[in-house]
Amino acid sequence: MLASPSAPSALASFFALALVCTGASGCGPSGACPAYPHTLPSAALDAHREAREVTRVVRAEARVDTRGTEGRVRGTVMMFLERPDRVRFDVLTQFGAAAILTSDGERFQLSDIRENRYLEGPTCPSNIARLLGVSLEGSEVARFLMGDTPRLDPAEASMACEGDGYTVTLRAPDGRRQELAFLVPTADRNAPPAEQRLRLTRSELFDTTGHTVWRVRYDDYRVVRDGDSRVELPFVVHFEDERHDADTLVRFQDIALNVEVPEGAFSQTPTPGLTSEFVACDP
Repeated sequence: MLASPSAPSALASFFALALVCTGASGCGPSGACPAYPHTLPSAALDAHREAREVTRVVRAEARVDTRGTEGRVRGTVMMFLERPDRVRFDVLTQFGAAAILTSDGERFQLSDIRENRYLEGPTCPSNIARLLGVSLEGSEVARFLMGDTPRLDPAEASMACEGDGYTVTLRAPDGRRQELAFLVPTADRNAPPAEQRLRLTRSELFDTTGHTVWRVRYDDYRVVRDGDSRVELPFVVHFEDERHDADTLVRFQDIALNVEVPEGAFSQTPTPGLTSEFVACDP
């Protein structure tokens, strides 16, 4: 059993670190782990989830760079995100809106002004990919852009103290695996586990053969004010969808939290002149 954070003995702190670092995974460079490490994956995951749950709505402006099968697209995107699965993306150019994607979690609409098309159908990864390039559920996109991640329901969970933080590995009963990497800021290295900020830096899902399904990296954490509260959010989020050879890099310029959502923000009707088309989900 680890010594409690209040234990005065330096020897007790050493044994606490040694217990967590025992095993093949190790702890990376000497002194890199927090003085009082998390030992239970569930505790670390719960702490991160609770810190993320205060973010219910995001209104943001971002520069987005998307590469997919149809080439590379860059632009400014205004977005509204509301947990758990409502999203809106307005792609802007110097001439005005180029495309608008909306989803209320069930129904998807995409106004592609450049191609004079209006697409609608169910919300699913293949339809979300029509604008964002990567094949993800609307709920997954919302969580990723809020500095969070969907998680496997694991049959087994393990955690290692590596480098400047932790890596949590989740293994599902069907053989899939997920890795979540958390950085502990230098200022929190001597804090007890309950007071350590956990910055998610990578979430990666592997299929049953060990190949990456998707990978999301988070960087450039900054403090965003929400009234009297201060929330840390990543200002860079990078999606990689290896199955479809696509990736999307999002660099936030401005983020506002828990603002009022305009009525009808997550749906739209065809703009006159656009050709309407129903699009089903890929099998």
